Amino acid sequence: MDRSSVIFGNKMPAKVVKKAEKSKKKWIKKFGDDSTRNYSVEITENPQIGNELGVKNIRIADKEDGLNTAEFDRQKGIIVGNIRMGFGHYRISMAIASAAHHLGYTPYWMDLNSFPTTTCTKLIGAQNELYSKGSRLSQKSKLFNKLVWEPLNYEGFKKLSYNAADQKNAELMSTVYKNIPKDIPVVATHVWPAQAAIHAGMKNVVNAIPDNWPMALHYAEGSIHTVQTHYAYNGYRRLDDMVKGEVLNPMPEDSLVYTGHYIDHELVSNIEADCDARIRRRKNKKPIRFLLTIGGAGAQKEIFIEIIKHLIKLVNDGQAVLFVNVGDYRNVWDEIVSDMFNLRSVATEHFDNWEETKKFAEEALNNDDLTGFHVFCHKDIFEAVYATNLLMRACDVLVTKPSELAFYPVPKLFIKRVGGHEMWGAIHSAEIGDGTTECDTIPKAKKMLDLFLKEENVLIDMCENIKQNKVAGIYDGAYKVVELAFNNRKE
Repeated sequence: MDRSSVIFGNKMPAKVVKKAEKSKKKWIKKFGDDSTRNYSVEITENPQIGNELGVKNIRIADKEDGLNTAEFDRQKGIIVGNIRMGFGHYRISMAIASAAHHLGYTPYWMDLNSFPTTTCTKLIGAQNELYSKGSRLSQKSKLFNKLVWEPLNYEGFKKLSYNAADQKNAELMSTVYKNIPKDIPVVATHVWPAQAAIHAGMKNVVNAIPDNWPMALHYAEGSIHTVQTHYAYNGYRRLDDMVKGEVLNPMPEDSLVYTGHYIDHELVSNIEADCDARIRRRKNKKPIRFLLTIGGAGAQKEIFIEIIKHLIKLVNDGQAVLFVNVGDYRNVWDEIVSDMFNLRSVATEHFDNWEETKKFAEEALNNDDLTGFHVFCHKDIFEAVYATNLLMRACDVLVTKPSELAFYPVPKLFIKRVGGHEMWGAIHSAEIGDGTTECDTIPKAKKMLDLFLKEENVLIDMCENIKQNKVAGIYDGAYKVVELAFNNRKE
């Protein structure tokens, strides 16, 4: 089906359809069209998060000898479709896998950006590289950010015409699903795996939309869409302002579901214990633990350097503890160290030792007297992302841009966003009381750090709000997404 010409009953102008077709032809010319290929599919163990989350990897092989479908659990299997684009989509995928595992299902990890011989991965990789470059450049050039990056992320991705082009390009990604049983549910944490699955004829597709700002970018018509907030539900349902000056046909009622935040079972089930521990440490005047996490694009390094400079004396004086996860960006840590002389001599490096990182995070939960400056870096993408999840439980305040982490049940200090769409994550978090508003300058971020350090109730209030939010079911989104995938299953 051509999903570029008509989107939820809204007919696209001929010039939009022509532009979408031109985009697909451009990518075919660059990367080829492998739609006639018959890639075999293999299931392998995931050595990093397999034990914790029950995850098995789906691997698309370069050979063409079909698929042994008996390898899939046809009753309890669920595919978590994702791409690596930054860390956010991987993190949401881990939340879905965690919930599925807890509910007794088998999550199969399918990263469409990990099959290097396919047109699908080549196309995604090229677009990912462009996005990462833009993200980093936006942090270095105020002019580029103002004239290009903010408008693209805020208004460009919002346009329904953007979805038309994406749908046409996604036709080139569908081949990787060819030999996967069509009745196995797919939960996609980025729109491309959802669109590709629909084009490939997968019958049970849930498209877990991450952003609180309604953007046509995220539509995969034919799937069930889920959102994390009621604000997002209203905007996505109405296709709000996705064609300037027009009131559009809305999404069908059964195409969109509010679920709440997509959060790992391990985090949701321990909310009370972790928040009570934060409150206890704060009342007992223990050092406040700040967790700084640098995203997959490696942006905002300069902001983190200033925050570290602001906190390092307090760390040395025993008033604060600092966790920094640079993900798989060792170069970012090297650049931070080169900017701050003697920093390496006061930091404990936890690099590429996954068992040691897990042990540290577990022991930190029960050691109120933990001190120091601890830096984490892992070459493996799963370890790089999941380290933040492990450290999150033991930290008091997460310092992050307002992206996917804006929805996590931990007190948060939001620094400047990367793209206008992210600001709505901070707004939502501030409204439900588990995070600050966006501190979009370094002086504002430093002032908020000082408030956490000097005023006891700032942290305690957020912890109490998080506990109340759990009672209200706000953090139950991952469970509901998985249940939705199976409850609406079509044979």
